[in-house]
Amino acid sequence: MPTQLCFASNNAHKLDEIRPLLPASIELLSLADIGCHEELPETQDTLEGNARQKAEYVRQHYGVACFADDTGLEVTALNGEPGVYSARYAGPQRRAEDNVAKLLHELRGAADRSARFRTVVALAGADGSVHEFAGEVAGRITETASGTGGFGYDPIFVPLEGDGRTFAGMSGTEKNRISHRARAVAGLLAFLNKE
Repeated sequence: MPTQLCFASNNAHKLDEIRPLLPASIELLSLADIGCHEELPETQDTLEGNARQKAEYVRQHYGVACFADDTGLEVTALNGEPGVYSARYAGPQRRAEDNVAKLLHELRGAADRSARFRTVVALAGADGSVHEFAGEVAGRITETASGTGGFGYDPIFVPLEGDGRTFAGMSGTEKNRISHRARAVAGLLAFLNKE
């Protein structure tokens, strides 16, 4: 198992979510820690493609073992949108408030509010290998935002496995018990523990 592993994300919320999931034996490095300050390429049309592209970019340019994730919210009534475009659903400014407002607008009057969060994690090993791990959680989209935690679409997503609260209404620990990202990272950790 590597003692240092870079997480290819500039999203401080994601780093905060993942850090407690890793064993003490792994030092999690951010992009800033390795001197990477450029915007990572994310030009693929699938979550798998984007995760792999980011992880391989960091490994190739910075020479460190790295994992990257891409997450999408897939809404049934919107034929799986926003999906791979979740972060920029309302435009290139990537503002969560704008994305949430657009999604709620698109779902006005929709009887079916079912949705799922899906995360794909790609690990680019120092040996040139790439491995992928996926996690998902089913739920529904609320009519109004609620809760003050989390980020992104968390204020309008209620997981089916929960107690009726949105992800934003849960503590970080509660969310990590059932979240899509936690499930994908669990696959990554199971793989690393076998190495």
